[in-house]
Amino acid sequence: MLSFCPSPNFRNMFQVLPNGLELECQHTIKSHGGQLARNHKHDWLILLLLVVIEIILNVINPFYRFVGEDMMTDLKYPMKENTVPVWAVPFYAVLLPIAIFLLYYLRRKDVYDLHHSILGLLFSVLITGVITDAIKDAVGRPRPDFFWRCFPDGKRVFHNVTGDVQCTGLKSVIKEGHKSFPSGHTSWSFAGLTFLAWYLSGKIRVFDRRGHVAKLCIIFVPLLLAALVGVSRVDDYWHHWQDVFAGGLIGTTVASFCYLQFFPPPYDVDGWAPHAYFHMLAELQGDNQSSTNTGNRLTVRQSELESVYARSHVSDANAHDSNSILEEMESGRRH
Repeated sequence: MLSFCPSPNFRNMFQVLPNGLELECQHTIKSHGGQLARNHKHDWLILLLLVVIEIILNVINPFYRFVGEDMMTDLKYPMKENTVPVWAVPFYAVLLPIAIFLLYYLRRKDVYDLHHSILGLLFSVLITGVITDAIKDAVGRPRPDFFWRCFPDGKRVFHNVTGDVQCTGLKSVIKEGHKSFPSGHTSWSFAGLTFLAWYLSGKIRVFDRRGHVAKLCIIFVPLLLAALVGVSRVDDYWHHWQDVFAGGLIGTTVASFCYLQFFPPPYDVDGWAPHAYFHMLAELQGDNQSSTNTGNRLTVRQSELESVYARSHVSDANAHDSNSILEEMESGRRH
C-alpha cells in the first residue's frame, strides 16, 4: 500500500496529525484544490447538465394514466401534509453529509477526499433524481390520495364513453397526483445517506475484521433515517409501499456505484481514502525516485533489506523443519 500518512481509524479519524507529519500529509484547497478542480472540470459540467435535466423533468407534465371509477377504491385516502417537507430533503441528504466531509477535511487537510466525496455525493443524488423523475413522468401512477386531488368537492365526474376521470381540481395538484411511482423523498434520502454510510464505513474501518459492533451501529444510523423517511411517505398517503421500495432500491444502487467510482471498497486496505489520493502518491514517489540518485540508492537498499529479511525467514523456516525431523528421528530411536 502506498501511503506516506497514517490511515484513519475508529479512534483517530478526526484527530489532528502530529507536527512531523502535518506538512507532509496536508493537501489543502489552496495548494491542490485548483488543479484538482481543473482535472475534473468535465465532471462538474456533467453535474450542471444533470441539474438542467432535473428541472425539465419537473416542469413537463407526467403521463396521465387512465383512472376508471372502479380504480378509485384504493385512491381515496385523505390528503395530508408532508411529515418530511420537500425543502428538508436536501438538508439531511446533501448538506449533512457535506458537513461531515468538511469536518474531516478540517482535521486531516485532505482536499482529495473532500473533492471526491462532494463530487460523488452530488452525482449520487442528481443521477438518482433524474432516474426517479423520468420514471415518475413515464409511469404516471396516481397517488393514494388521488380521489381528493381530482375531486376536491367529493363529486365524481367521469367521461361518458371512456369512463376516464374528469378532474375538477387544481391542475398543479392533479399533476402532482400522477407522480406516485417511485418515491422521490425515499430515493433522494437513500442516495445521500447511503453514500454517507459508505463514506463512514471506510473512514472508521468497519470491516477491519476486529468485530467492533459499535462501528456497525454508526453506519446503520443514516440508513435508518432514510428508511424512516420512506415509511413516512406511506403514512402520509403520498405513496404506495411499492413506490417507497422502488425509490429506496434506486437510491441505494446509485449511491453504491457513485461511491465505488471515487473510493475503494471499505473492506479494502486502502478503503479510507479516494483512488486519486493513492494515484497522487504513486506519481509523487515516481518523481522522487527519478529526480535524485539518492532516492534510487535508498530504493535499492530497501529492496536489499527486504531480500535479507525474506531469506532470514526462509532460513528460520528451514531450520525449524530440520529440528522437527531430528526430533522425530530421535524419538523413533528411543522407542
